[in-house]
Amino acid sequence: MESKMKETKAKILLIYTGGTIGMIKDADTGALKAFDFKNLLKRIPELKLLDCKIETVSFGKPIDSSNMNPKYWVNMVEIIESNYSFYDGFVILHGSDTMSYTASALSFMLENLGKPVILTGSQLPIGDLRTDAKENLITSIQIASLLENGKPVIKEVCLYFEYKLYRGNRTTKINAEHFEAFDSLNYPLLAESGVHITVNKEYLLKLNTRKTFKVHKVLDENIALIKLFPGISNHVVTSILNIPYLKGVILETYGAGNTTTETWFVNALQKAVSKGLIIVNVTQCSGGSVIMGQYETSKHLKEIGIISGKDITTEAALAKLMYLLGQGVKPKIFKTIYETSLRGEMS
Repeated sequence: MESKMKETKAKILLIYTGGTIGMIKDADTGALKAFDFKNLLKRIPELKLLDCKIETVSFGKPIDSSNMNPKYWVNMVEIIESNYSFYDGFVILHGSDTMSYTASALSFMLENLGKPVILTGSQLPIGDLRTDAKENLITSIQIASLLENGKPVIKEVCLYFEYKLYRGNRTTKINAEHFEAFDSLNYPLLAESGVHITVNKEYLLKLNTRKTFKVHKVLDENIALIKLFPGISNHVVTSILNIPYLKGVILETYGAGNTTTETWFVNALQKAVSKGLIIVNVTQCSGGSVIMGQYETSKHLKEIGIISGKDITTEAALAKLMYLLGQGVKPKIFKTIYETSLRGEMS
């Protein structure tokens, strides 16, 4: 389906948080520095050609995305919350390194979202001759501006990079050097930019329009990530599982959710679960799904009450765990809710 802009002009709020996309080289030193986004039209005059109204807001102090944390996620959703009724869509400029984590977190924090929130960035600064920043920014704004009968076409948190629009909580950064830096191995593209912008409507998140937009700002950071590897020791695993105040663990396992069957490992997990620790099984593989019980090496996990992350990404798994713990979901129903798709993050 080919989407075209309607006569109604969309209003887009551009939120700059930091990252390579907003950098220019200092004329004197040659060092990269953030430029004033009030002068955005000077840097990208092509934005004047877009059939929408663009306004900008910037973090007081733009950050490198390596410093991203839940405090900044709350800042982002507060900007969206306070401007929600005034704009048709939001485009967030963000460093690419942690963009998938942010996109995942925002998808849970923004419940019943009825407008597009599109994260984008670039591999090269906006002032660079060969920059990918202009295309990523211009097309993100165009997609956020798509209206049908005066209403936004996209109603979810997305990530746009190198001609492709992805569901944000399905993405992973796969390359630090190529322009095509992201992929969504377990879910199809939402849209693709070529001569025309083609929206794959059948893959968009279906929203219950009767439900009110709601913002969640409490995330529980008392979680850990354990990536299994051949030779991981009893000392390392038990040390992590016994961290004070720890409430949840994402366990990155092999293949379809498999782990060692050594007694010390199974006992450590069983003891942690019996104490109330939430443990979620996700695969280390870029694509595919956890299917506990398919092999003998995952049957024991199912038996002791480990949660299946199914085909969720590690980034979304961590964000979902922070979100549900922050919501104070009761232990009796935690497994059921975690294994249910809330924002299209799992199949």
